Amino acid sequence: MGFDKTRSELSVKQELALLVGVSLPDRPWNEADPLGELRGLAETAGATVVGELTQKRQQVQLGTYLGSGKLRQLADFAEAKDADVIIFDNELTPSQGKALEQATKCKVLDRSELILDIFATRARTAESRLQVELAQLEYSLPRLKRMWTHLSRVKAGIGMRGPGETQLEEDRRLVNHRIRDLKEKLRIVQGRKAREVASRSTEPTVSLVGYTNAGKSTLMNALTHAGVLSENKLFSTLDTRTRQWKLDDGRMVLLSDTVGFIRDLPHHLVASFKATLEEARQARLLLHVVDASNPLAEEQIKAVEDVLTELDCRDKPTLLVFNKVDRLPDISFLHSLQSKHPRSVAVSAHTGMGLADLNRLVAQRLDQDLFHVHLEAAESNGKLLAWLKSHAREVSEEYADNKVLVTCQLDQEVLAQALRLGATRLHGAEDTLHLEPVELPQDPVHD
Repeated sequence: MGFDKTRSELSVKQELALLVGVSLPDRPWNEADPLGELRGLAETAGATVVGELTQKRQQVQLGTYLGSGKLRQLADFAEAKDADVIIFDNELTPSQGKALEQATKCKVLDRSELILDIFATRARTAESRLQVELAQLEYSLPRLKRMWTHLSRVKAGIGMRGPGETQLEEDRRLVNHRIRDLKEKLRIVQGRKAREVASRSTEPTVSLVGYTNAGKSTLMNALTHAGVLSENKLFSTLDTRTRQWKLDDGRMVLLSDTVGFIRDLPHHLVASFKATLEEARQARLLLHVVDASNPLAEEQIKAVEDVLTELDCRDKPTLLVFNKVDRLPDISFLHSLQSKHPRSVAVSAHTGMGLADLNRLVAQRLDQDLFHVHLEAAESNGKLLAWLKSHAREVSEEYADNKVLVTCQLDQEVLAQALRLGATRLHGAEDTLHLEPVELPQDPVHD
């Protein structure tokens, strides 16, 4: 179950797919297009959607998820459409998946399996491939009985438990062993990634987070001219990319683009991708990018917040960025969103609208971490003075007796590095916090 160049050929590519969605009281859908997101996922995976089936229920049928009548309808529909795969927008238990396959004589996938498949075909780096493989194995472990049907007996031998061992049990042991290996490799990767991010903590890091296809990569290109991949596809970005962003006041920050989140993102996938999301975990500020033109924007905001909570990032300073405002057919929808989320800014990464407001708000928010400080150092310490001029704000110098007194604004990380470079903090002069209120644009739709 590893990954190689043929992995993309093992997805649902070119298969004919039927989509199924069940609306439940605790999981309602968008009435206008209940399977719109699942359709996008299926097409991203390479499937051709040949039909859709929906049902509203108060509770699921424990054995087959669907009621008996709807199940017969699905089986007839699959046969009529010559479907290769049936994809559920809901998460199925292993027994439900098996029962549905037996009833429809067709391969059945649920939402999580589809998302994992997309991640597998889009993983490019060794790190992301490890993460996806681990998530797939952890998801498939309780489903081995459905995935593997070779239950013939195998001979007992040294190291075996004895007669009665089945191929299924042997497979489970192999998968568990591989899971342990992958977790150990990822533990090393995560430790290295955390050290790498922490080593550049003196550079303020701003991280883009948001629902998949919200336009994060397009926004990153607009702000940094990075030229990163930007596609109108779900999960076009899996690996975190970091670029330098020069704010209008001249200072440089690091801007990171992260994997997009989605509703009901498989838990195993979130856990596996914690190394990739280390940039967001360590960031000074999160820019939560939202597709303002999507009628489900409010639900997508909540889905992202749920994942951030799982990553222990829920309380991190965050600025909501309503993107794609150029696509809004009715500006009142944006006004409604901003009335619910007043600490936000509206932009269009495609046209550049609102980017100046975003730039100013990010600079103001980063300034809230600064405080005035007085430092003393040897006049000959050019390295320190150069460091402060490039990393501190409002730097002023006074020279006397081969010493230089520096007054500036900086944050704790820059101060720590300045002390390591030979500065002495003068505690006789009172330090004051620099906390200017962040002013939001009065007219958020115009730059």
